[in-house]
Parts: sequence; C-alpha cells; structure tokens
Amino acid sequence: MKPAPFTTITSVAAPLPEAQVDTDVIFPARFLLQLEKEGLGRHLFHERRADGNFVLDLEPWNKAQILVTGPDFGTGSSREQAVWALADFGIRCVIGCSFGEIFFANCFRNGILPIIVSESEYQQLLHAAQDGQRMKVDLPAERIRFTDASEITFAVEPHRKRALMEGLDEIGVMLADDEADITAFEKAHRAARPWLFLSETQWAHFDDLPDQDDA
Repeated sequence: MKPAPFTTITSVAAPLPEAQVDTDVIFPARFLLQLEKEGLGRHLFHERRADGNFVLDLEPWNKAQILVTGPDFGTGSSREQAVWALADFGIRCVIGCSFGEIFFANCFRNGILPIIVSESEYQQLLHAAQDGQRMKVDLPAERIRFTDASEITFAVEPHRKRALMEGLDEIGVMLADDEADITAFEKAHRAARPWLFLSETQWAHFDDLPDQDDA
C-alpha cells in the first residue's frame, strides 16, 4: 500500500508520555503472522486498549493523527508492523525527544513523520496534547503551530522530506529518480534477448513446430 502524501495535518495530539514504549507494546508479537498492512490498526497497543481506557480510545484523542510520545519510543525489535499499525490507525506524525533508531527510519518508509524536539519543546507539546488542543504540523515549512500562534520548528533531511511530501516509499523514490535509466536498460535488454519477452501465444507457436529429428 503506497503511503499517502504528507504536507500539513491539523489535529489534536494524543499524549503518551511513558518512556521506552517498545515495538512489542505497540504491536504485540502474536499478531506478526498478519502480513498485510491494512487492518493492523485494530491490534495497535492491543494490551493497553483492553479495558477501553487507553488514550487513543478516549475523546478527543480517538481521532488524533498526532502522537506525542515519551523518550525512546519504538525501541526493541525492528518489526515494521508497529509502524504499519500506527499508520493504519490514522497516526501520521509522532513527536518526542528520542526514538528507537530502526523505528524512526521505518516511519519515513511508511508515510509517518517522526519529529525530534528538545525537552522544553516536548513539555509544551505534551501540555497542549493533554489539554486537547489542536496543532498544525506543516512539513513544507518544518513548523508545528499552536492555537495561540506560537510555533516550534523542526528539521527533516531533504530526501526524506521529499519522499513524505510525494507519498513515495523507498522503491518509489528509486523509480522516480532513475526512471530514464530503468527504461533504457529494459529497452536494451529486450533488444538483446527478445525470446525472454515472447507471449504465451508466440511460445505456443514454437511448441507446435515439428522437431528436427521428426523432419
């Protein structure tokens, strides 16, 4: 499933200030046999949501597209399903002071913007999230704007920013950057080895020809 392009989102932010929430908490291991991205959101934070009192099940945060997380969010195993589940649930942006390294990279690959902020900025974001305030994440401008007109700036590497804004995964970026070279290679490959590109009808024609030994 191709990521949706990311430019700006305006949403309340769900506060989850707990430290070191690992990928097994985000997406429990027993659901790893489900390999499709769609539908994984129902297992997001499965154990935490069992009693219906988890922040993402409560108003107004049950419609949040932004998650304000505690330090070292997404540590543990490298399971990409943790990010798939967040995306399927509707989370487009996670903000915190630090993230698991692989989780951080996986977010960019799947259309989620992870933002690293300072401790003071984090406290501002957390208070706004706990109060149910809406905030605007503006990726082109690299700013988070609050309802009182204050803002926080952040930085994203240019190639990752472009991929998010254009809705490209890693393969999509390669195809976009190297389309001319890929097309030229395929054309030359087809010319040099035309038999690899015969249709079933053409192969059937060769199968119907008599063997030389029978001639």
